[in-house]
Amino acid sequence: MNARLPTTEMEPLERMTLGDRAYRQIADLLIAGRLAPGERMSLRSTAEALGVSMMPIREAVTRLVADNALEVTPNRAIRVPMMSATRFVDLTAARIVVEGHAAARAAMSRDNADIERIAELEEAFRKETQKRKPDLAAAVAYNQALHFAVYEAACSPQLAEMIRSLWLKAGPVINLDFRANPDRLKHTRAVIFHADLIDALAKSDPDRARAAVEQDIQGAADFIISQGHLPE
Repeated sequence: MNARLPTTEMEPLERMTLGDRAYRQIADLLIAGRLAPGERMSLRSTAEALGVSMMPIREAVTRLVADNALEVTPNRAIRVPMMSATRFVDLTAARIVVEGHAAARAAMSRDNADIERIAELEEAFRKETQKRKPDLAAAVAYNQALHFAVYEAACSPQLAEMIRSLWLKAGPVINLDFRANPDRLKHTRAVIFHADLIDALAKSDPDRARAAVEQDIQGAADFIISQGHLPE
């Protein structure tokens, strides 16, 4: 099977302002781990890349600063906030509660199309980890897409929005982990947890689905903390 990375769910374009679209696209970069903690963002370059003027970019950045997903430095530069180890532990605890609940709910509400989609993404991620020279960006994207496919199967827009908010902050740290540890995929246990998750979803077992997601999140967090790249 050839897994396709999902396009972001969007409102009809005619109902979205340019600022809304810019916000969504920049947020997607953060969620997908395409930007790392401490990385600066040029408003002009971003505007050129998205094909819009500076005004909607400023609007989007203002919203992301309010979300604590971006910050303004004393010299007025825009960057991804640095993440302390203490804050990351707290973020991980919140993710475990919310995402574990979403996985349990998905086990009871998913349909066959959801299972097929999640299995495709699991296979794509697993195959990427087995390559001699895996594409780290693709692996991060497949992992994120797999998780979000599970959470979408929970059929709860409110949960989905809460999880997006958490991933706005977690995505950059995950990216930092993979950048700093190019051999990370060879040793990840995520493939085991993903397999357990799919089996639990297929068997409509909410407790096992919750446990698989909790172990996946905690295992990745423990490894990141152990590397000592996050300041106290």
